Amino acid sequence: MDPLHARHALAEALARKAGARARGFFLQRDTLHPELKSASQDLVSEADRSIEAWLRKAIRRRFPQDGIVGEEEAASAGTSGFVWVIDPIDGTMPFLVGQPNWTVSIGLARDGEAVAGVIYAPMLRELYSAVRGGGARLNGRVLTMNPDWTVASTTTGFGATQKAPAPEVGAFVEALYRAGGVLFRVGSGALMLAYVAANRLAGYYDPTLHCWDCWAGMVLVREAGGLVTFEGDFTRPGALWAGNATVHAELRQLSGRD
Repeated sequence: MDPLHARHALAEALARKAGARARGFFLQRDTLHPELKSASQDLVSEADRSIEAWLRKAIRRRFPQDGIVGEEEAASAGTSGFVWVIDPIDGTMPFLVGQPNWTVSIGLARDGEAVAGVIYAPMLRELYSAVRGGGARLNGRVLTMNPDWTVASTTTGFGATQKAPAPEVGAFVEALYRAGGVLFRVGSGALMLAYVAANRLAGYYDPTLHCWDCWAGMVLVREAGGLVTFEGDFTRPGALWAGNATVHAELRQLSGRD
């Protein structure tokens, strides 16, 4: 097995195992002690920290020369050219209040490029997986995005948190509805990108997203035939637009970027 596919296979296995661990925490979430990070709805708990620590240990055991970037701990450098981009629980707020729409997200970069991604939603029993040149799949079924959709075809994911300026959020929502679109939000950027790849959403826009929220999902969307633009990197968040060619262009226009 070549180096990329070996890591992709491990990412799938780790996502399932991390998901099982997260599900255990989820079923006992009343015993957790969430803490504020930067805003009233930006939370972290011992579940996030414990699972990320476990993921990092498992990755280092198999590929000690790879770098790792995650949400809860400082980035670690590597020498192999591969970097793992991990979010142990994407959608901590849904997780803590008992909603099923949270995920484990594991992305891979090679020389800075997104090359593989796995998103696992344990409570939904859905594993989304993609590797560059190998297509995107949901529980083994090939995903192919509808090339004819527009923002008026079905709902559009929007991921703005309280960190986004309220006027900017309001302007985008008004523009989307004037264009015939309808807003959709589940609290997990990774899951919304997976939904774009699976034709459950027309597209997705977030004005401020971190790499661990979107790295795996970017590969999914691209391998399903879509376009993604992400203005962030491993060290800073940025805006993201995703959809087929038409929706991608529409979302950039509606958000005032084109």
